[in-house]
Amino acid sequence: MLKVFQSSSTLLGQQLKALVSVRHYGKPNKKFLYKDGILKDQIYYYPRDNNRELPALDGEPSKLFSVRRMKPIKGLPYWEKRILRGLGLYEKNAVAVVKNIPENNARLWKVKHLVEILPITYRYGEPTEADIERTFLKEDGECVVIRKLEAAEVTNTKLSAAEQLRHAKDRMDGETLRKDSRLKWLNAW
Repeated sequence: MLKVFQSSSTLLGQQLKALVSVRHYGKPNKKFLYKDGILKDQIYYYPRDNNRELPALDGEPSKLFSVRRMKPIKGLPYWEKRILRGLGLYEKNAVAVVKNIPENNARLWKVKHLVEILPITYRYGEPTEADIERTFLKEDGECVVIRKLEAAEVTNTKLSAAEQLRHAKDRMDGETLRKDSRLKWLNAW
């Protein structure tokens, strides 16, 4: 029947062929689907706005990520729940520290709509094994290490200066300060 249409009118045959569509199963390739990708350092970026600038890639990438679950788990497919449980983010308001390796990045890519990912930065340098007890992570992804206390000599000089101030003759004691404050309160002018 298709031959009849092609022989009589090639235009009608071409219209029928256009109506027949083939469904392509599988992942679409972003290079062909999105033509406006910007290549920078072997990475394609697809900004939402054309005016948006690319993020600066200064220095080395962070070794660790702080990942926080932002959306509820209820109603998610089993594979997303499995990924969140594997990352340690199954509990409510859970935060996990994840290595920046390709396997973890692939997992995070699959649940990127459910989590917030922040690179962990070190303002005062990376902690050593001796600093682990005095290290904490802020909500903005900054890892802070509280260094050791000052030397004993500096501490002793500060303590002796405080003792001298406490026993000085010119210093007003608590009783005198209370009386003076009360008089100022009663006679403000």
